[in-house]
This record gives sequence, structure tokens and C-alpha cells, in this order.
Amino acid sequence: MSSPATSTAAGRRRRKLPARYAGIVLPLLLSIVMTCVVSLISTLRSIGLAPDFARLWLGAWALSWVVAFPLLLVVLPLVRAATDRLVERA
Repeated sequence: MSSPATSTAAGRRRRKLPARYAGIVLPLLLSIVMTCVVSLISTLRSIGLAPDFARLWLGAWALSWVVAFPLLLVVLPLVRAATDRLVERA
């Protein structure tokens, strides 16, 4: 029989997605982080800290992400193959 503290902690644990979704989750997360940072730097460099900076940055980020995510889905397997040709396995 488990204690209430143990069962409560186990109940709060999030379930993970099955491994078959890794090919979608990796480019999803990578595209979110990279487009966020690149659009932030680009927008900041272009307009500085303007009063409407957040709105302009989010618009630039959204457009960048819409392009980057599908592109990563296509390009990532090619990049992995090129990496395998260039790098020795451990």
C-alpha cells in the first residue's frame, strides 16, 4: 500500500509522449527556441527598444517559426545523414 504523499507525487507526474513522436518534438522545440532568439536579435537590431517592440518581435517570430518548423522537418534528416558521413561514431 502506498502512502498518500507517494500517490500524490506520482499523480502529478506528467506522462511522456511515445518515442515515435521524437522526430516531430525535436524540430518543434528547436524551431521555437532558434526563431525566438534570432527574431529577437534581428528585431532589436533593426528598431531598438521601440514602444511597440514586443508586438513587432512577436510578429517576426511567428513568421519565422511558420517557415522554420516545416523546413526543419524536411532538412533535419538530411543534416543527420551529412553528419554521419563527416563524424566517426563513438
